[in-house]
Amino acid sequence: MRFKSDPEALILAALADGPKHGYGIVKQLKDGSSGLFKMNEGQLYPLLHRMQESGWIKGEWETTETGPARKTYVLTESGRLELEKRRQEWAKFSSAVSGVILTVNTDPRLGEAQRG
Repeated sequence: MRFKSDPEALILAALADGPKHGYGIVKQLKDGSSGLFKMNEGQLYPLLHRMQESGWIKGEWETTETGPARKTYVLTESGRLELEKRRQEWAKFSSAVSGVILTVNTDPRLGEAQRG
């Protein structure tokens, strides 16, 4: 499992509800995590390029009347499948961690850790 850090899963999830440009992805990650997940352009764009090469997302240029064209990213069907796979892996991983962290009694008065 890859959960020390899985920024690709976070990006896929950010795109699950529709196309976003880079700033929109960064903002959703930051807002959705109450500021815990912060990603800068130097981190984001290499990941987006790799994810495009993997076929999980597609970049499309969007023209605007008020400024320069900007690239928006959208999930592909392959990306939706990858997101579902990673969501299932996360559920399994977080359940396993909770099974240890939330059920082990580490009260120092008991001497050694005991299941509660």
